[in-house]
Amino acid sequence: MKSNKVIITCAVTGSVHTPSMSPHLPYKPEDIASEAIAAAEAGASILHLHARDPKDGRPTADPKVFMRFLPVIKQASDAVINITTGGSSVMTLEDRLAAALAAEPEMCSLNMGSMNFGLYPMLDRPRAWKHAWEPELLEATRGTIFRNTFADIETILKRLGEGCGTRFEFECYDVGHLYTLAHFRDRGLVPGTPFMQFVFGVLGGIGADPENLVHMKRIADKLFGEDYRFSVLAAGRRQMPMITMAATMGGSVRVGLEDSLFDGRALAASNADQVRRIRAILEGLSLEVATPDEARAMLGLKGGDRVAF
Repeated sequence: MKSNKVIITCAVTGSVHTPSMSPHLPYKPEDIASEAIAAAEAGASILHLHARDPKDGRPTADPKVFMRFLPVIKQASDAVINITTGGSSVMTLEDRLAAALAAEPEMCSLNMGSMNFGLYPMLDRPRAWKHAWEPELLEATRGTIFRNTFADIETILKRLGEGCGTRFEFECYDVGHLYTLAHFRDRGLVPGTPFMQFVFGVLGGIGADPENLVHMKRIADKLFGEDYRFSVLAAGRRQMPMITMAATMGGSVRVGLEDSLFDGRALAASNADQVRRIRAILEGLSLEVATPDEARAMLGLKGGDRVAF
């Protein structure tokens, strides 16, 4: 019988926000580790992880930086570790895969297409930048795309999925991404029940509107029937309303400072604060939160004893 428990994913740092936007955004390896562990203790079953240069917080794909926090998290928590293959739009595919191939994690994220990924509107808010790279990276998104071609997706599915036994959080930023996922399912490259992350509110993708969530769910039902699981993340201020709606529709949820720097109207002091907030909402709705082992069973994961760190 298909479990209807809600999986809470926490995306701890990402590559969207920058240190000047919040003093609470973790970027040093020890801070990423402590934030991830605290989020797991608060109720997150899956920890979605990026790495940042410990000197200035810029996104990095360096496996050595990942290995400064991955073993620490694994030793202190039973949560599922989910490593990005997205990185940032200025990284090559080989850069983005390096840490995941070294770690062979239970899960990785996988963006289901190339797209405009506009972060440059964040430059409109006046602020004192701590590092020159911050406005430069945001401005670069005006003229670059995030690339994941069909060939790139196939490479990731084969090298990580077939090669390492890794399962995926398929990040779908628009309706067309659902059709792309169905294409790879039909070709036999996506075995088992896919776990989709509907992403709302990124400039270049589908907007964070309730009717868009209903539409994404309707198309997923059309393409996959009952043989899929879904979760929702929403960027910025729509984070909590959209994920609460997702949970009432039978989905799972994602929080974390990668997606929103706020807890209510104030800056979130930690990732764990967001986890506690959504957990309280879910429990108030009489919904059960999945443990890490329940999440593993729901998603068909290989288990934390079969990773390479």
